Amino acid sequence: MSITAAAPAISIPAPVAGKGYWRLVGERLARDKVTLVVAAILLAVILIAIFAPLITAHDPYVGRVANRLKPIGTPNHWLGTDEVGRDLWTRLAYGSRLTLLTGVTPVVVATLIGATLGIVAGIGGRVVNTLVMRTMDVFYAFPSVLLAIAICGVLGSGVRNMILSLTIVFIPPVVRVSESVTTQVRSLDFVEAARATGASLPMVIRHQVIANVLSPILVYATSLVSLSIILAAGLSFLGLGVAPPNAEWGSMLNALRQSIYVNPVNAALPGLVILITSMAFNLMSDGLRSAMDVRLPR
Repeated sequence: MSITAAAPAISIPAPVAGKGYWRLVGERLARDKVTLVVAAILLAVILIAIFAPLITAHDPYVGRVANRLKPIGTPNHWLGTDEVGRDLWTRLAYGSRLTLLTGVTPVVVATLIGATLGIVAGIGGRVVNTLVMRTMDVFYAFPSVLLAIAICGVLGSGVRNMILSLTIVFIPPVVRVSESVTTQVRSLDFVEAARATGASLPMVIRHQVIANVLSPILVYATSLVSLSIILAAGLSFLGLGVAPPNAEWGSMLNALRQSIYVNPVNAALPGLVILITSMAFNLMSDGLRSAMDVRLPR
């Protein structure tokens, strides 16, 4: 499995029909029912992660073997219990913290580093472009999953090493997208006009380039969050990420897989929340892409 870095279509922020660009984007999002629904789902996941101690009544690390694998609807355990009798709702609520941390942090760091390198490569001339992009091409020789597994295998398991490995995996596609859109923006008329007026290169980059490449880069980065959540959960499932007994959806899925023939519903719950959350981020990215492209009718 490799990450394909297809450059999104550029939509230059500009006033349309007397309205500011971002105001128009907000109005488009407000009319997109699918995006509003997935935004509500993501907001709910974030609020659950923040207020987990307030909305749960059990300790996520303490259970009773006598209560193991209780089904959904059990009194005092409305989502049942896991393989050692811990409350599943509590584990899922606390697990959302590490899942969001390991899903969002690598994308944020990779976007900051990758966007900077891509903009430098796109506007820095042939030598700089060749140096940066050929270096990034080296990482494309390895499938993203195998590269993440290899890095975690070398560095060892743990949250910090998993975040570092995923960050390294995501930097090359972000660099490729940012370099592509920067190259396109660099050749547009308003950039040439700014240069003709005597604007310095840092000023052109700050006011003309960054302002117009930021939207497609952010949209692409949003689409990577869903992949990051899945990869992080996969690494934890393989024992290369979050180690038990820490609550994290991937490690919970690994621990419950032995119980799939005893209580398949409970065993599937961590996988179900991973699927819902990753799909929500994907759909949110699609909604942002459509809203930010002012050329599309809405």
